[in-house]
Parts: sequence; structure tokens; C-alpha cells
Amino acid sequence: MSIWKIDPSHSDVQFKVKHLMITTVTGQFASFDGTMETTGTDFSDATVSFEADINSITTQNAQRDQHLLTGDFFEAEKYPKLTFVSKEIKKVDSENYKLVGDLTIRDNTRTVELAVEFGGEVVDPWGQTKAGFELSGKINRKDFGLTFNATTETGGILLSDDVKLLASVQMIKQ
Repeated sequence: MSIWKIDPSHSDVQFKVKHLMITTVTGQFASFDGTMETTGTDFSDATVSFEADINSITTQNAQRDQHLLTGDFFEAEKYPKLTFVSKEIKKVDSENYKLVGDLTIRDNTRTVELAVEFGGEVVDPWGQTKAGFELSGKINRKDFGLTFNATTETGGILLSDDVKLLASVQMIKQ
């Protein structure tokens, strides 16, 4: 069995939400951790666990970040972590997988499917084996209790329900 740990200094975990339905706001988590266990020569047998610290959220706007930590959104004081635990990985082809697992936000757990692109495996100049992955998917924020919204004076919606999930992850073989 091989254990892989996420390299946070070479990884990004982001989300994207439509604002006023005309632009996209990007946020990310600055503090996160993840582990992958494999037994074979590829990643089709992997099990993955991941968590992000809600209090590390940033959208490059301090006022918005503080609002996201409140009960209108993540309620970080009561629910300080976002977690993901894999249930299944399906190999699509030599570079692509489908990762199915349980995502938990605010004590709401839903099964989600993420597309995973394998970027390759290399040994760095210090002898560490590293593997790169690009993950993407989409969730409905209301499924996780993130229901805050507002209507503009013309009847438009402030925030989309759909949230795009994007991660660029480098894993280090332990």
C-alpha cells in the first residue's frame, strides 16, 4: 500500500459562483489537508480523504469573506470543516478518472462526482515521488444548507445556486 499526502504549497482548492448572473466570483481555501491510499500501479483503487478549514476561505474581499463565515453561509463557528471521503474511483482512460464520494458541508452530506485529470507522476530533484491531478465538478449550494440569496430591485438573483469546484492538487508519496 502507498500513502500519498497533499502538498498544500503546490495545490489550490477553489470554487466559483455567479454573482448577479453576469460575473463569476472565485474563492479558495488557504488551509486544507488530504490523503490518498493506493495499492495498485495506477489510481483506480485509491481511497481519498480531504478536509478544508472553513475559516481559511478567501475571495479577495474581506467583507464578503466575513459574510461567508456567518450563518447565512458556512456558519464556520459551528461547522469549521468541509470534508470529502471517496466511495469509488472509475478509470475512464489513461489520464481521466471519475471520483465519487461524500462531500459534507454544514453537517449536510451529499454524494458528488468529480472529473479527475491525471497530470503525471515524477520524482522531484529531492527524490520525492509526486503525482498531479486536476479535479472539477459542480454542486448545488442549497443541498448543503447554503441558502442565502437576495433579489435585485429589477427581480434578478444575487447568487447562482450552482457552484463550480476546481482543484489543482499535487500529492507526495510518503
